Amino acid sequence: MGSKFHAFMFPWFGFGHMTAFLHLANKLAEKGHKITFLLPKKGLKQLEPLNLFPKSIVFHILTIPSVDGLPDGAETTSDIPITLGSFLASAMDRTRGQVEETVRLACVAISFVPGRSPDELAIPPPGYPSSKVLLHGQETRLVNCDVISIRTCQEMEGKFCDFIEREFQRKVLLTGPMLPEPDNIKPLEDQWSHWLNRFKPGSVVYCSLGSQIILEKEQFQELCLGMELTGLPFLVAVKPPKGASTIQEALPKGFEERVKERGVVWGEWVQQPLILAHPSIGCFVSHCGFGSMWESLLNDCQIVFIPHLGEQIFNTRLMSEELEVSVEVKREETGWFSKESLSGAVRSVMDKDTELGNLVRRNHAKWKESLLSSGIISGYVNKYVEALEKLV
Repeated sequence: MGSKFHAFMFPWFGFGHMTAFLHLANKLAEKGHKITFLLPKKGLKQLEPLNLFPKSIVFHILTIPSVDGLPDGAETTSDIPITLGSFLASAMDRTRGQVEETVRLACVAISFVPGRSPDELAIPPPGYPSSKVLLHGQETRLVNCDVISIRTCQEMEGKFCDFIEREFQRKVLLTGPMLPEPDNIKPLEDQWSHWLNRFKPGSVVYCSLGSQIILEKEQFQELCLGMELTGLPFLVAVKPPKGASTIQEALPKGFEERVKERGVVWGEWVQQPLILAHPSIGCFVSHCGFGSMWESLLNDCQIVFIPHLGEQIFNTRLMSEELEVSVEVKREETGWFSKESLSGAVRSVMDKDTELGNLVRRNHAKWKESLLSSGIISGYVNKYVEALEKLV
């Protein structure tokens, strides 16, 4: 048995990042370790119910300093559009004094991955193992750490992790998917279970673009029309677009009347893991953030991606081109996607009779079976904790 340690976790203030770190904190606490979890006040309400070891995991609230360009009261990515992410990053940097007062270093996990443009992801570094999945290294951050921790597994991204370990001469530790345990999730809300129960197994398209994405009104309407064009039942969970205070006021003319029997566009948070696990869900359209990527891969639904930020582009290339388990929605030269490209991508994976549909289904089933094989995911967690224990 290795040394017990006190871990300090300081994730990026996006709920996808914070929840993933809390899942890791639960695993560490389960092994007898202590965790101080740094977060903004607005993150507490959503994360507190997910803390399975409140005696071992202590939430420490950080006061977010004022930064020019960051709206008053903004503390998480859910409070701002993507374009203001750099201002939130600056505010997080300015919490350094608060963090240093709290941290007494034993083992520190820090997540901070700034968005990368497609141009920055276009040229692989020398020796990089793929021309399809590209990485722009965070050199200044990686060379100053002792250990690099990555939320992935050797089976999927081993050659990329090996490259990072060689390139930066740092030990790379893999956590595995790091998803919540099913037994620790509340039941699906009646509103959604009743609605989803109306449809045949594998027939509903579920779409969510994460907490950071706020679409332009025209692109939001194209998303809605694309879902309508599939001819399939659908549930879309996204924020109201820019310039609109509600979803309803931004919907295309006549849209609600045309899809009222088979389509819902919802502007609030939903229980995504439980929705994806519902038998009626047949396709998941997402931005391919790390959480959504793993949730889609470990469920039975077919997968379509609309990436927006650097890490999402990286993940999408891995899933669509390396593993061939998903389809990416094609964009126009303007960077926008059309209703036709969205509906075409969805239909291509939902149609069992097409070559592409058959390919992604076979590959998806293979990877899901492999990753859910007895002991693989729990094995990653155990090895990860054991490695940290030996380091401290």
